[in-house]
Amino acid sequence: MRALSRFAQVAAGLAAGWLLVSCSVVEQGTGVLADVGQISESDRQAIVKTSQAARSTFSEITEEEEYYIGRGVAALVLAQYPVYHNDALTRYVNELGQSVAAYSNRPETYAGYHFAVLDSDEINALAAPGGLIFVTWGLLRRCQNEEMLAAVLAHEVGHVAAKHGLQSIQKSRLIDAFKVIGQTAAERYGPEQLSQLTTIFEGALGDVVDTLIIRGYDRKYEYEADDLAVKCLAAAGFSAQGLPDFLETLVSPGASEQGKGWFKTHPSAAQRLEKANSAVAATGAAAKVPPARTQRFQQNAKGV
Repeated sequence: MRALSRFAQVAAGLAAGWLLVSCSVVEQGTGVLADVGQISESDRQAIVKTSQAARSTFSEITEEEEYYIGRGVAALVLAQYPVYHNDALTRYVNELGQSVAAYSNRPETYAGYHFAVLDSDEINALAAPGGLIFVTWGLLRRCQNEEMLAAVLAHEVGHVAAKHGLQSIQKSRLIDAFKVIGQTAAERYGPEQLSQLTTIFEGALGDVVDTLIIRGYDRKYEYEADDLAVKCLAAAGFSAQGLPDFLETLVSPGASEQGKGWFKTHPSAAQRLEKANSAVAATGAAAKVPPARTQRFQQNAKGV
């Protein structure tokens, strides 16, 4: 537990530092304009206050800040789930994930997408803000072909693209963070202010991890990620049928792990399956699956 806290403190400190830099840029820039007479002092204060108010919501978190928040979340995930050491499999999952992400509605993030396999038999996949995505070997074992795995990765990319992880953060934490910044806008940020912000962001990281690992996403976020996945798969040339095919394995008679991993989402797998089938039908695309893809999956997933 001590190690978990240390991960959170370091990562939260980095996120808080980026927040301070972003806000100080606005303050310094407006200060220069005021000094040279381009804007009045009252205008400068209004701009600073407006920027602070606007950034009191997750949507105004910069891509750099999202990346550092995501790194913190990833550190907490890895403190609970070790990495599965199989270089060939990791390379394959990354190549497949990059192929999917390139056709998503957010093909680029601040530091790019990165994929890793976790050493767990739980059927699970997790997406940290900024593009750090994990799948367990338990999930890989449930996949029967490359189309299914591509669908799972596309779903997780959808969560990143729609910034669902950031929306897990309690708005009150961000308001508190900007309150600290606003109160000390004219001062030099010292250890006390940084400590306050680090504590706030440590809680923010906990909000995201709690959603990814314990609670699961709300119904609307899962449906949105599924819809984005279907569109992404169709654009990338994969069979969008891979998503309903994978969901079908979660509602089959042999699926007995309710409450864990992909089973824990608020809409049941059966509800998601029904909507996914409708989304696939709406695309009007029935991509043929080259045998080479299935062979490639079988070769790389062998022994998992």
